[in-house]
Amino acid sequence: MLITRPRSSARQLKMTALHRKLLRDLLHMKGQAIAISLVIASGIAVFVMAVSAHEALTLTRSAYYDRYRFAEVFASMKRAPLTLADRIAQIPGVAQVEPRVVMDVTLDIEGLSEPAIGRMISIPADRRPGLNDVYLKEGRYIEPYHPNEVLVSDTFVEAHGLKPGDSFEAILNGNRQTLHIVGVALSPEYVLQIRPGEIIPDKKRFAIIWMDERELDSAFDMEGAFNNITLTLLRGTSEREVITRLDDLIEPYGGAGSHGRDEQLSARFLDDELKGLRANAIVSPTIFLSVAVFLLHVVITRVISTQREQIAALKAFGYTHWEVGLHYMQFVMVITTFGAIVGIAAGGWLGKAITGFYAEFYRFPEYLYRFDLRVVAIALSMSVIAAVIGTMSAVRQAVLLPPAEAMRPAPPAQFRETLMERLGLSRVFSASGRMIIRELERRPWKALMSTVGIAFAVAVLILGRFAVDAFDYMMDFQYFVTQRQDVSVTFVEPLSADSQFELQQLPGVLRSETYRAVGAKLRHEHRYRNVAILGLSDNRELYRLIDAREHQTKLPKNGLMLSDKLAEVLHVEVGDTLTVEVLEGERPTWEVPVEALIYEFQGTNAYMSRAALDDLLREEGSISGAYLRVDGTKLDTLYQQLKETPRVAGVLLKDAALEGFQETVAENQYIMQGFNTMFACIIAFGVVYNTARISLSERSREMGTLRVIGFTRLEVSSILLGELAVITLAAIPVGFGVGYLFAVALAKGFETELFRIPIVLSPETLAFAAGVTIIASVISGLIVRRQIDHMDLVSVLKQKE
Repeated sequence: MLITRPRSSARQLKMTALHRKLLRDLLHMKGQAIAISLVIASGIAVFVMAVSAHEALTLTRSAYYDRYRFAEVFASMKRAPLTLADRIAQIPGVAQVEPRVVMDVTLDIEGLSEPAIGRMISIPADRRPGLNDVYLKEGRYIEPYHPNEVLVSDTFVEAHGLKPGDSFEAILNGNRQTLHIVGVALSPEYVLQIRPGEIIPDKKRFAIIWMDERELDSAFDMEGAFNNITLTLLRGTSEREVITRLDDLIEPYGGAGSHGRDEQLSARFLDDELKGLRANAIVSPTIFLSVAVFLLHVVITRVISTQREQIAALKAFGYTHWEVGLHYMQFVMVITTFGAIVGIAAGGWLGKAITGFYAEFYRFPEYLYRFDLRVVAIALSMSVIAAVIGTMSAVRQAVLLPPAEAMRPAPPAQFRETLMERLGLSRVFSASGRMIIRELERRPWKALMSTVGIAFAVAVLILGRFAVDAFDYMMDFQYFVTQRQDVSVTFVEPLSADSQFELQQLPGVLRSETYRAVGAKLRHEHRYRNVAILGLSDNRELYRLIDAREHQTKLPKNGLMLSDKLAEVLHVEVGDTLTVEVLEGERPTWEVPVEALIYEFQGTNAYMSRAALDDLLREEGSISGAYLRVDGTKLDTLYQQLKETPRVAGVLLKDAALEGFQETVAENQYIMQGFNTMFACIIAFGVVYNTARISLSERSREMGTLRVIGFTRLEVSSILLGELAVITLAAIPVGFGVGYLFAVALAKGFETELFRIPIVLSPETLAFAAGVTIIASVISGLIVRRQIDHMDLVSVLKQKE
């Protein structure tokens, strides 16, 4: 009696057998599988880390801005009556206005020799501000009729060890007063506590101070007046139309131009940081996963080539194309899924850690971090797509392979004389050396794929350290090549040219160079930017204009020199004409040609010859500030005198700027790039190890044969490891070139109006990338050598593949 199994039962048995084969293959290739999983995990971890940190910052920002009523439009002027605020409130689309007095004052802080700057902001004592409300981190709110009570920004308080109940002195309108701290506060207007005109926070020397509006108005003779106003808008209102009408209203009162959140310094920095996180979530994972795709393709292609007879046997036993293809896709998906799970877990943890680092930089009452399941879904989708792209062609090759053809071993490589033999150099090399050269020349495609894979490993290592090089170069270029002053001084109002002689007489001043800065709106067609035109003299030593090639450039005699980024924003080239609307004094409007461009790494800057700017302003050498070179032994005396000078609005120290840059911008980038470097090292090892392990799998029968005919373990190992060494050394310079292209892509992704990242790769970074790759090759070689030493010769020589 003929007994037949049900069709479903037969299929179940076949799939169970395939699952056992899958498990055996994974165990046999566990080292390679883990290495590939870690490569995928690295790409997914960087993506999840950047996206989750981005989501946390975005969510925290939105909640903070809404709850504490962050303004949407900002404007400043010299002095305007409070009745103007009522007229501003009547502009169509304006929801709420908040007039106030904002003044920068000099602070005298115990234990700080140099002068600090405090931004005094008036707030009502009998109610909370309608806009830009403060969050009390410690202490209490100011009370009416309690003289000289103030709230102080938290970073300044922490930097000096102050607390509610402490006092410090400030010079208000030429009068020294003692201010009493009653609370430590945060504000959505100063998430990043930074002075206008600067790009680096200075925790020790810049404070935000909130004071009762009655007292601040009285101190600066501003009763019944204001010099700053903030607005919110109704939903659907055109911000540009409101700004245009607002500018018209404040112009008679010395309006310095109004702007939206996109030009508010703190909000702009935060927007740029979010843009950088978005770039990091795209560029680095794309590169890492591209390496994983390449690695999967190479591994699966070679696995299938070594399992030709197994594939033929499966088909001979009745397995369909679909079942064979699904088997190899499952093999890939197990590796990929494991890597994705590890990457998601690591990325979630790192995202929370990165968010904690941001808390030292961007000051929020709290950070709202949550691990979004959408990020998990996207990460899993990315890993699956990478797996499919990397293995589809190889799996298709396995599916379409006819059983009869698959039963036959792959045809041997065609024999021909190698270049070494044609040149008569065979005797120069040992037998092992000749075998290495023949293998590389007769299988160039395999050698090329291995070289490209290791070159990618070198490239991702370069990418991991690129930002460190870039920011080190920026710091050196900005503070030692272009701006070589020790101290920068700005004045409350432009002073006469005679003030330069007074500066030169200050204690410890070795050289002073004055400048004239004029606030202006540069307009070209419908595009505009509010900038400060910097008028510089020709005989400068302290503030030099150096382009990206480190060549000193000369200012044009009459026209404007623009930073290349400003020219890009305004869509102008050399020879075009800009409309310049001056925002101070008589507020003239000029038509000025653009005569030169300069590549700069920071800001959107405009420069003019001092003489040309004076002619346009019809001035005789007025100065807005000065750059000073100072005798270091007399700094304390100089600082004390500057503290007592009411005309000084601000003092910037180069050493402090360097310290601030290192503690903020550079430190955050170093942390982020540190994680990228760690993942890059994992990827490098994964790529190199897989290259070595695949080569051993393909040539195990050959290695066994050599052992049997008398080659020693060392000689056999030297053939395989020598081939790996040649490929690694060939890949390193290729990786340098690919790494440079990766760095260009990352720099473009991080570029903003405030920062451009220079493409700089230091010798140390190149040496690091080469060194890690060589170390990975050595470790991989030792692992492979151990496997060769313990090779079961009988088992290997029984294999026909």
